[in-house]
Amino acid sequence: MTNLYIGLIAIIGTIIIYILSAKLHDRFAKPFTIPMLISTICIVIILLILNIPYATYMTGGRWVNEFLGPAVVSLAYPLYMQRHTIKKLFIPILSGIIAGAVIGVLSGVLLTKWTGFSDEIIATISTKSVTTPVSMAITKSIGGIRPLAAILVMIAGISGAVLNELIFKLFHIDHYIAKGIALGSASHAIGTATSMEKSLIQGSVSSIAMVISAITVSIITPGIIAVLL
Repeated sequence: MTNLYIGLIAIIGTIIIYILSAKLHDRFAKPFTIPMLISTICIVIILLILNIPYATYMTGGRWVNEFLGPAVVSLAYPLYMQRHTIKKLFIPILSGIIAGAVIGVLSGVLLTKWTGFSDEIIATISTKSVTTPVSMAITKSIGGIRPLAAILVMIAGISGAVLNELIFKLFHIDHYIAKGIALGSASHAIGTATSMEKSLIQGSVSSIAMVISAITVSIITPGIIAVLL
């Protein structure tokens, strides 16, 4: 019964914090006020102040996490609505996604290898740019650290959502297809949600990028790790 109460408090508290964060973002629509970032910071601060272990919070928090799968599946609807446009540009979209997936894995592996991190950390960071369930599965298969993989996935997603406009402006990227591919490939579900806020077509492209990138990373990562470690 105690676990049930803890779970309910964690779920309700998380939802309330997110709603308040969303209202804050509506009032001050800046990259650093996105609800995912603000709510994450607030939850971490509350857990630290109240000295609540992560495992205790996840008694209920894991149920919130379970909705990630259905949320990703629901992205199929806007993808279907934009299917004709996407069909016309499928080859360049596919090429961009695969290139982004390969670069995402190689950049993480090579940078951590050059800076002297352990093989476990290198294996873990290789899966940073795919959605959490896929990242956890790949990380387990290549000998990485699963809890750390989840954290790195969140960092990749939030940083992409926060910094995307700055990066696009810096490199003069202004086409919605390119933006959708970049956010879906590098920042998975959080990046896709950010793309959906911009336009339906950009969000649809980002959805494709997220899915194909996850498949590509699942295939290439074990081979890259085997060769480079």
